[in-house]
Amino acid sequence: MKNNTTPPRKIVIVGGGTAGWMTASLLQHAWSKYGTEITLIESADIGTIGVGEGSTPYLKTFFTKLGIEESEWMPACHATYKCGISFLNWSSDAEFNGYFHPFFSPLDLKSGNALFDNCGLRRRGYSADTHPNDFFVSATLARRQLSPIPEKKLPFIPDYGYHFDSVLLGRFLKNRAISLGINHLVGTVDSVFQHDNGDICEVSSKEHGLITADFFIDCSGFSGLLINKTLKEKFISFKENLFNDAAVAIPTSIEPNINIPSETVSKALSNGWMWKIPLMSRYGNGYVYSSKHISPQAAEKELRQHLGESAKGMPARHIKMRVGRVDNHWSHNCLAIGLSQGFIEPLEATALMLIQLSVEHFILNYEKGSYTSEYRPAYNKRINEFFDGVRDYVVAHYQLNQRNDSEYWRANRNNPHISENLKALLHVWDDGGDFEAFLTKQTKFLVYLRPSWYCILAGMGRFPTKVNSNTTKVSATPSDETRHYCESMARKFASHRTQLKKIYGSAWSIMNN
Repeated sequence: MKNNTTPPRKIVIVGGGTAGWMTASLLQHAWSKYGTEITLIESADIGTIGVGEGSTPYLKTFFTKLGIEESEWMPACHATYKCGISFLNWSSDAEFNGYFHPFFSPLDLKSGNALFDNCGLRRRGYSADTHPNDFFVSATLARRQLSPIPEKKLPFIPDYGYHFDSVLLGRFLKNRAISLGINHLVGTVDSVFQHDNGDICEVSSKEHGLITADFFIDCSGFSGLLINKTLKEKFISFKENLFNDAAVAIPTSIEPNINIPSETVSKALSNGWMWKIPLMSRYGNGYVYSSKHISPQAAEKELRQHLGESAKGMPARHIKMRVGRVDNHWSHNCLAIGLSQGFIEPLEATALMLIQLSVEHFILNYEKGSYTSEYRPAYNKRINEFFDGVRDYVVAHYQLNQRNDSEYWRANRNNPHISENLKALLHVWDDGGDFEAFLTKQTKFLVYLRPSWYCILAGMGRFPTKVNSNTTKVSATPSDETRHYCESMARKFASHRTQLKKIYGSAWSIMNN
């Protein structure tokens, strides 16, 4: 390790679920060779949240790092592939009523650049095709319910994420971690003790008594048992930026023997938005909303109306969300991971990405030097940049919405509480400034890359209404050319169902009978 820094001899993780077991898996992978002893204690009485049933492509690197094949974990978690997210009804304008946020890949270089160039023309008032769905291979794959895995050899494979049952993913990682030697305790931590310098020295549970460690990980969820209640770290609320603070989830059945969608659908409703996520065993559905604008009862009723007969008799689960982040994720000898460190509504399915980034950066920073060195402040600064960058991209959806059917949507569009970075980005775009230069300069803070910003701005129709009549030396790429290219690429990919059947192997027939 760099600087001959030794990792903690004993680590205690308080809390399980996907956050706890992802953390345990990454720490075990990095530090088991140094003899680090990892203990995870979780309560049998506290359930997991279970709403994060989608991912970004970053989750692939998690499984690759741990040497876990898709054929091993996907059947265990009822997982499917995800090419991206379809955003529907975020505008009342028919031209911009829906768009697809793809996962960009080298296959999209030429067609994607055509979109970027066309957007530049349209920002200056010229006529040009700018609907994102016409320029990205992943959008075509999703529309045709294809998998992101090619049947024929290609120089590049599109980036992709997954849909999965998060409870089952936590269980899968738990069983694997225990088999690799991680100590698992079932119990509820009821007391936390500190050294005179503020470091945590031990935690206590009635089932196991005192449990000591050199380092502690807080995966206790929204309660923030260690980071908030013990270390008194400040929580920075995002409630002025993001109004949504609650959700209601209702599962519905998925028809057997049909092709399975390879996209998440995020559909705007009266006072928030609903998700629809296809798993092998069911659809995960939910309504994320603002409790200031609609009651839980009315939200559940509205969701059931949109789901129709498939939701009849199905149980609803109501969830309150603490949206924001802690000021210091790494405080003293404690690291907050998952809901204890912060949460941003699941519009872009970033929860597991932020868990993974936080743990991986912790490992890198710890290996640079002792946790009492200058690396701890640098770590906290970088993780805050990740959270704030994701927040800004999510906020952009609401700033750019064009709905006028409720006070909720009008208040979101006119909300003045947005970051200076997001204000600057929208100003450069609206004023016809050098958007490319701005993105390059602000990459570290924006988190989302160039294609994502073009897709959301073009997809939501953020263009001037005045048309420039001077068309000399203006050459836009017609969308029929890029659609033809994307369709030709899509013919090289298997149906989603065919690829899942291949990955699931013998488990396929069991789940489809």
